Formats: sequence, structure tokens, C-alpha cells
Amino acid sequence: MITDPIADYLTYIRNAQSAGHRVVEIPGSNVKKNITKILHEKGYIMSYKFIDDDKQGVIKIALKYNRETKAPAITSIQRASKPGLRKYAGSDELPRVLNGLGIAVLSTSKGVMSDKEARKENVGGEVLCYVY
Repeated sequence: MITDPIADYLTYIRNAQSAGHRVVEIPGSNVKKNITKILHEKGYIMSYKFIDDDKQGVIKIALKYNRETKAPAITSIQRASKPGLRKYAGSDELPRVLNGLGIAVLSTSKGVMSDKEARKENVGGEVLCYVY
């Protein structure tokens, strides 16, 4: 039984990068698909593909690495809000990750978006994860 699917999603990515894999397959959900789209838009992953073969579907993510140093594009990816302790932020108190170099992914009333988009829309919500 999975109690925190978003934390598992982040762990899949973290483990695949530490093992040096190019592609990782993750069980899908709508929130995970939205987080994947944000990671792609912000340049943290190379590409993605949604495969809807069964009820749940699969997300295939091509990870991004530096060509010279072979270092992963994602230095750190961590869960902010957990099932036991939810973290919410209002529109005026949205977190800044590494002074604006990283992103925070939020679940708002207008959908899942990055902290910069939430500032533009002037909405707050649940802080799902930090990426840099």
C-alpha cells in the first residue's frame, strides 16, 4: 500500500539519477503528470511520455545530465508537504528555493504550478516539493 505517491515519484527520479539511468518508468496519476510537465518546462528533465495502457498508466521520463561532467540536472528533489504534516503557503508567503534558482511545485486552486507562476496568478496552495 502506497501512502504517499508523490514522495515515491520523487524517489524514483532520485534513485534513477544516482544509478545513472537515462530513462525511468513511474506509475502515473494526474498530479504526477502535472509535476512532470513542470519539470520539463523548467528544463530539469529532457523529455517525457505518458503511456495509458491500463487503469493507472505509466510515465516515462528521460533524465537530463551534463555532457562533460555527467552530473544530473536535478541536484536535489525533496518533498515539502507530507501526509502527516501538510505545508501550505499563501500568495504573499510563497517559498523561494535557492533565492530563485530552484523551483517549488504547488498544488493550487488553479491546478499544479511552479512558485513563479503562482506569484503571477496571485494564488497560494499546498507546497508539494522543492527542486534545484
